[in-house]
Amino acid sequence: MKHLEAKELTISYGSEPIIDHLNLKIPKGKITVLIGSNGCGKSTLLRTMARLLRATSGAVLIDGEEITKLSTKEISKRMSILPQGPSAPEGLTVHQLVRQGRYPHQSWFKQWSKEDERMVNLALKSTHMLQFADTPVDALSGGQRQRAWIAMTLAQGTQTLLLDEPTTYLDMSHQIEILDLLFDLNEKENRTIVMVLHDLNLACRYAHHIVAVHKKNIYAEGKPEDIVTSKMVQSVFGMKCEITIDPLFGTPLCIPHGRGRKVKNDQQYVVFA
Repeated sequence: MKHLEAKELTISYGSEPIIDHLNLKIPKGKITVLIGSNGCGKSTLLRTMARLLRATSGAVLIDGEEITKLSTKEISKRMSILPQGPSAPEGLTVHQLVRQGRYPHQSWFKQWSKEDERMVNLALKSTHMLQFADTPVDALSGGQRQRAWIAMTLAQGTQTLLLDEPTTYLDMSHQIEILDLLFDLNEKENRTIVMVLHDLNLACRYAHHIVAVHKKNIYAEGKPEDIVTSKMVQSVFGMKCEITIDPLFGTPLCIPHGRGRKVKNDQQYVVFA
C-alpha cells in the first residue's frame, strides 16, 4: 500500500551530503522511530519528508505523489509535523493554539465551521487537554505543553504525524505520558506516526519499526527485536553494550558498558515494587 516514502533521497548542507541516496518506506498505520547518533541526519531526514527542508536530489512521495508537486495546504491535509521545541506567542491559549491546526481547511469561501470546532474539541479530548482549553500555553507544565502541540497536529485531521524529538527536555514521567498518548493514537485511530527519539530503550518499547541512520544512509531497519543488537549499537552509536530483554514489555533493553558504581547482589535481577 502506497504511503510515505523516500526514493534515492540526498540532502546536503552546502556541498556535503548528510543523507546520501537513501530509500525508505514508512509502514502505514504503524509507529516508526528514527534513531542514530547526534548529527547523523535523522532530524534532517524527518524534516525533509515533511517538506520543511528541500532535498538536493531524489524524491519524497506521499500516496505515490511527489510532495514538491503538492501545495502546502494539500501537504498539511495529509500529514502534520511537530518540530523540536515549538513556541507559541505569549498569552495564546490552548484552544487558540489547537485552532491553528484547522488552517489547511480554511479558505476565502470556507470559513470556520461546526466541523472545525468538532475537530478541535476532539483533539483536546484525545490529548486530555479540554480542562486546559482557556489556559495560556506558556502557563502549562512541559508535558501539558507538549500535549497541547500534539492536539494542534491532531486537529489537522491527518492520518500521518511526524514528530521531531517529542520527549526532549521532559522528565521521565512526562516522556512516558507523551509516548503513551502517541501509542494510544496509533492503537485506537490507526494513525501512522514517525518520530525521532534519542532513548533507544523507549524506541524499542513503543516502535513497531525502527530505522537506524548511520553514515548518511540506513544501517538497519525492522522490528526492534530483529535489529537491535550489541553489534548494531556499537556500529551506530560507537558504544559497547549488552542487549537483554525488558522484564515488563519483552522488548530489547540496552545496558551500556562504561564506568559507574557497582552493587554486589546475589540475584541477577531485582525488581523493586
